Amino acid sequence: MPTKAIIEVVSGDSTEIRPLERRVDSVLRVEPSDGDSFMLAIEAQGRRDEDKAASWSYYVAYLQAKYKLPVLLLVVCRNRTTAEWAAGPFRCGARGWTALSTHPLVLGPDNVPMITDVADAARDLGMAAFSAMTHSDSRHAPAILNALAGALRATDEETSLYYAELLDLGLGQGQAHDTWRDLMKPITYFPGRGTFREEAYLEGEAKGQVAAILRVLELRLGSVPEEVRARVVGCSDPDTLSRWLDRAIVVTEAEDVFTDKDVETGAGA
Repeated sequence: MPTKAIIEVVSGDSTEIRPLERRVDSVLRVEPSDGDSFMLAIEAQGRRDEDKAASWSYYVAYLQAKYKLPVLLLVVCRNRTTAEWAAGPFRCGARGWTALSTHPLVLGPDNVPMITDVADAARDLGMAAFSAMTHSDSRHAPAILNALAGALRATDEETSLYYAELLDLGLGQGQAHDTWRDLMKPITYFPGRGTFREEAYLEGEAKGQVAAILRVLELRLGSVPEEVRARVVGCSDPDTLSRWLDRAIVVTEAEDVFTDKDVETGAGA
């Protein structure tokens, strides 16, 4: 990567108008101070997946067509076997002729150092993040994650938020992922991906809806039965709570917020 460059986070959504959706873990537009701009697509890969050959070719072709820039596909792997497979090349063609060939740049345990010092992580946050992902199955993973977390606390908010979510997606499921969630505060750059910031946001949204439902019922009806209050408080689904809030505005009995029958105003639930 260039020593000096302007790097912009762009959407990883590679969705077509047709009902076919593909997502890249992260997409960056890189503008080096000493060369031409390019797109960097980053994928975290925990295991061999034959479907990825087609997906990765699609990412590269789509991003090049959309942004009119060269595209580099970077695949981050947690074990040697997956890294060897991910290097490809992945070819598409017929009868001995290659129509398209994809050559990912692969990072894995064999070519990424273990960064366990906060100062070292702060000097190169990108490499520290790749170190955490590629060595997430190592016994040194907690030390690497702690170093990166310490470095992110000392950097600007936007940068720390980006790397926090990149790791949340890139670590996969397991002890390293759980450790990272314990270390970092909720943040999101990846809507719709089920990341910890999104979960925290939805939890906060649900709490606000719960409070609103109970307050509306109290103001309109004077009191809320304990069984109604307990059911509202026990719900964490924003869509359900939204329906209940709509009903709370018009029902004449608190229990009716849970029913689909028409309310007194004649509006359907």
